Parts: sequence; structure tokens; C-alpha cells
Amino acid sequence: MEYKFSNEVSEDTVNEKVEKKETKVYDQKPTPAFISASWSAVFIGMVSYCIGLWNATSMALNEKGYYFTILLFGLFSAVSVQKSVRDRLEGIPVTDMYYGISWFTTITSILLLVIGLWNADLELSEKGFYGMSFTLSLFAAIAVQKNTRDKKFIETSGK
Repeated sequence: MEYKFSNEVSEDTVNEKVEKKETKVYDQKPTPAFISASWSAVFIGMVSYCIGLWNATSMALNEKGYYFTILLFGLFSAVSVQKSVRDRLEGIPVTDMYYGISWFTTITSILLLVIGLWNADLELSEKGFYGMSFTLSLFAAIAVQKNTRDKKFIETSGK
């Protein structure tokens, strides 16, 4: 009788572990319709948010600057999260510090908007408008980054 001990590793087990380390191949190019929809959503979200700020007569200029800065901060942070997540999936090294900072800044931008809107002297419909246009912009920025990354990957891989 042959007994297998827990510290013995067979060749089959080693081969299975090696096979599981394969990197995923992202070989589906995004459709022009999805690319257009993503870019449209980014512009619709950003432009509507900015038009809302421009037309907000009850806000002081520094308050408008605060909300505009949060929009830019959130967009950059969301794209950074998407990039670092995708890099890790493709096996490109990303430091834990950068990955953590990306998530922290994205969550912080959302919290800053929520806190600002909670304390703002605005109608509930205005608060909802800013929240939804901000959310649309962040989601669409992630989709645009993903499309850009997928398209570039397909072009460089020659498929």
C-alpha cells in the first residue's frame, strides 16, 4: 500500500497549480455603440453637473469650486481604481500602497460629496441631481477607461 502524506506533492498537483496561474486574455473589442454610449454618459454627467453648478444662484463661488473639485477628484480616482484592478488581473505589478490609495481616494470623493450635499442649503431635488450626475460620471469614466484599455490591448496583440 502506498500512503500519501499531506506534505508530499505529486507532479499532477504541481502542474495544476501552474496551469491555474495563466493570465486571462481580454480579446473582445468593445463595440462602437458601447464606446459611444460610455463617452456620451461621461459628457452628459459632467456637463449636467457643471451646468447645475453654473446655474446655482444660492451657492457661493467657493462652494461651487468645492463641488467641481470633488467631481474632478472622483473621476481621476475612479479611473485609477479601474486601471489598478485591471493591471492586477493582467499580471502587471501594482503596489498595494497605490491600490489602497486608489480605493481610499475614490471612497473619499464620494463621502465628501455626500457630506457636502447633506450640509448644503439646497432643495432635495438639487441634492439628488448632483448625486446622480456625479454617480453617472464616475461609472461612465470607469467604462471609458475599460473600453480604452480593451481597445489598446486588442490593437497591440494583433487580433
